[in-house]
Amino acid sequence: MAEKPQDQSLEMALEGLDEGLDEGLEQLLDDYSHFAPPAEGELLQGHVLKVTDKEVIVDFGYKSEGIVPLADFQGPDGSVTVRRGDTVDVMVDRHAPSVEGYVTLSHEKAVRLRNWDTLEKAFQEGLLISGRVLGRIKGGLIVDVGTKAFMPGSHVDVRPIHNLDSLIGQDIAVKLVKLNRRRGNVVVSRKLALEEDLAQRKESALEVLAEGSVVTGVVKNLTDYGAFIDLGGIDGLLHVSDMSYGRVGHPSELLHVGETITVRVLKFDRGKERISLGIKQLQADPWESVIERYPVGLKVIGRVVSITDYGAFVELEAGVEGLIHITEMTWSRRLKHPSKVVKVGDNVEVVVLEVKPGEKRVSLGIKQLEADPWTTVEDRYSVGSVVEGRVRKLTDFGAFIEIEEGIDGLVHVSDLSWTKRVKHPSEVLKKGQMVQAAILQIDAHNRRLSLGVKQLQPDAWETFFRSHQVGDLIRGRVCRTSNFGVFVELAPGVEGLCHNSEIPGATGRKDEAALPVGEEFDFKIIKLNEAEKKIGLSVRAVAEEEERTRLEDYQRQAAAATMTIEEVIHLKGQGEGR
Repeated sequence: MAEKPQDQSLEMALEGLDEGLDEGLEQLLDDYSHFAPPAEGELLQGHVLKVTDKEVIVDFGYKSEGIVPLADFQGPDGSVTVRRGDTVDVMVDRHAPSVEGYVTLSHEKAVRLRNWDTLEKAFQEGLLISGRVLGRIKGGLIVDVGTKAFMPGSHVDVRPIHNLDSLIGQDIAVKLVKLNRRRGNVVVSRKLALEEDLAQRKESALEVLAEGSVVTGVVKNLTDYGAFIDLGGIDGLLHVSDMSYGRVGHPSELLHVGETITVRVLKFDRGKERISLGIKQLQADPWESVIERYPVGLKVIGRVVSITDYGAFVELEAGVEGLIHITEMTWSRRLKHPSKVVKVGDNVEVVVLEVKPGEKRVSLGIKQLEADPWTTVEDRYSVGSVVEGRVRKLTDFGAFIEIEEGIDGLVHVSDLSWTKRVKHPSEVLKKGQMVQAAILQIDAHNRRLSLGVKQLQPDAWETFFRSHQVGDLIRGRVCRTSNFGVFVELAPGVEGLCHNSEIPGATGRKDEAALPVGEEFDFKIIKLNEAEKKIGLSVRAVAEEEERTRLEDYQRQAAAATMTIEEVIHLKGQGEGR
């Protein structure tokens, strides 16, 4: 049966009445809900009405006022951290002693509750929080993050840290590692916070780094070969050779850990995250204009920074060094080591001899500050004059004698003795010995001076030729033999040759000596050549001379005998005539 219209209207009216009653009830509940007491553990916000010596009066709603112990608002030093009008967190503390007319509240429990809510949110979302290091315990540190948390020693830093006490009292950023609200267990990590910060800064740094760019960084670590610079999450190497154009013994001479410096990016390998940095590249290379500042012939003062066996390096300015070769230190050639003239740290005056910017070389000299003694040697010495000097050096071909500082003369081995066959100068002279010599030749242009020692002694050959002539008989000692004859010593340093043809019975065989060596014989001079210093001798001529002498004596004696007989006969005849 179809429903009547009046029934439908009645039903609709009843439904409307129910809805109206529900809305009114909800409104009524809202209007009087503030009269209901707060739930246990409910976090409330209140306004401070009054601060007394012992309590803080707080309006927390519900048409009620609460009382909070003043100790809940006192800092470690006892100072009150709240004043009238402040908004504070509180919660009903039903376990605290009640005060008539007030609801007992706790600010400390409310803060702890809110802190735990904050910690849980940070833990779930992986957020960083701030904490204060309170102290050190076995295995790590205690950190206040709203509640006491434990930080293991392995989570203090990205690198091992030996002095954990250095963090006590510091506010640090940490990340929650473990959180158990029921047990009140909180574990935090500064290491994770640092790694996250480094990763973010590294990503930002990599976006802006490029070769040639100029950036700032902090000196992180120093080594013997350079310094590591923190560019903001990523490290770059500043090699010691790129710190200055000048000489740097150790990076600590220029840099200090923690110092902020400006550097230029020299090389950047994004894949390997390797960055090479430089400081000196921020300045002009001093070698580019070195010729303009140090022309050849310029006298300048520099500092000796290094000494080697072959010379000394002198710093003319930061980044520009020159070499004083040992041969440019003194005109004398007897200098054994540069340390005899200069020492490291000395300030010395030098003369610029040569500049090669491309090779970064400057040649310097000290001896050029004084006159070259060779320029006046012809004025001070003459050929034939006698000089005295010290034997500086012996060679196979002669001896160098220093007659004054910077002036050496050579005595050739052939000019050491008239009479002795000298094979090496050491047979006659010793290094360091003082000797006299005659000047034989002066060549100032080529810096050569020829000397002679034997010229101070009489020439044995010359003396011999002056006192002897062809035909003279002379006594000599056989000193050596050859296949064509024997050599005979006639005087010290003077030898003559007696050919086999001039020796009776000589065969010329090597195994048969024409005359025994060491024996003395009489010889006749049959040839003299002063220019070639050759003397020809003959034993045969001596024998022939002796034979001729005997014949002449016989003839004289025979003649004498004949004259005597005649004289006798003549005398006899004269006697008979009388």
